[in-house]
Amino acid sequence: MKKAIGLDIGGTKIAAGIVTEQGELLGRVEVKSDPSGREAMFVRVCEAVEQVLNEVSISIDQIEGIGAGVPGKVDRKEGIAIYQNNLPWGNFPIRERLADRFKENRIIIDNDVYMAAFAEWVSQKDLEETFVYITISTGIASSIIHKGDFIRGAGFAGELGLIPVLIGDSNERLEKIAAGPGIRKLAEKELKQDIGSTKDVFDRFLSGAEGYDVIIEQIAEYIAQGIYSISSLIDPHRIVFGGSVIVNNPFLLDLIKNKLKAHQLVDQQHLLNHLYISRLRENNGVVGAGLRVFDDSL
Repeated sequence: MKKAIGLDIGGTKIAAGIVTEQGELLGRVEVKSDPSGREAMFVRVCEAVEQVLNEVSISIDQIEGIGAGVPGKVDRKEGIAIYQNNLPWGNFPIRERLADRFKENRIIIDNDVYMAAFAEWVSQKDLEETFVYITISTGIASSIIHKGDFIRGAGFAGELGLIPVLIGDSNERLEKIAAGPGIRKLAEKELKQDIGSTKDVFDRFLSGAEGYDVIIEQIAEYIAQGIYSISSLIDPHRIVFGGSVIVNNPFLLDLIKNKLKAHQLVDQQHLLNHLYISRLRENNGVVGAGLRVFDDSL
C-alpha cells in the first residue's frame, strides 16, 4: 500500500497525516505553529513530519512523497511560499527545504484551500461537473474545479472572501463580516457586549440568548450573497463547505439555503439540492495534500 505525507500548514497549527493512495488517513498529528520567524516556523513543520512518522511507526523511506498545503499565494512550479499574511514566509523555498531535510524528491506544494478542494472533489470525482469548495473559518476562500481542472486565473482565483456584500446601506468584504473573527466582532457591535469567541456566539444562539438569532440570520444572509455571486457567475453543479465555522455549526447550511433561494432565479435553484458540508471535516487539507502526491495532474 503506497503512502504519502500530507501537510496542512496554518498560522496557528500544522496538521500532518499519513495518507494512502486511496485517501485513507492512517494517522494524524497536530503541532502548534511558531510564526515568530522563518526558521522557527520551518522547524515546527519538520517536527510535524517526524511526529506523524512516529505515530504510524514508519520511516521516511516508506513514503512516496510529501504534499504541503500553504495559505496565501504560492509558486507551485518553483515550490515557493510567496506571501502569507499569517506566516513569516515571504518567498520561502518550502519545497527545497523539505527536500533537503527529508531527502525526499517528490514534494508537491499548493494553496491549502486547493488541497482541501481536491480531497472533497476526488471522493465523488466527476469530470463533467463544475465543483466548488468553500471554506468558512478564520477566513473565507474557495476553489473551483471545472471538468477536472482547477480554475486558477492569474493565480488569485477563488478569493470569495474579498467579494463585497450588502450590509445595511453600504458594502463590506464578505470575509470581514462572516468569517470567524468577523462574526464575533459583528455580534459585539450589534449587541454592545464583550464576547469571548466566535464559538460563544453560536453557543448563545443555540441556548436561545436574546438577540443572537438576528446575528445568525445576518451572517447567513451575507454568506448567501457571496454564494449567489458564484451561482450567477459559474452556475456550479455542486458546492461543498468546510472550515470550522460551518462544520461545527451545520444548521447554518439550511439558513444559507433559505437566504440563497430568495436571491436566485428558478433556473438557478438546482444548486440548493447540491450544497453539502464536508464529510472529511478538519482532515480535508491533510488528505488532499497527501493525495496530490499520487495525482498532481490538476
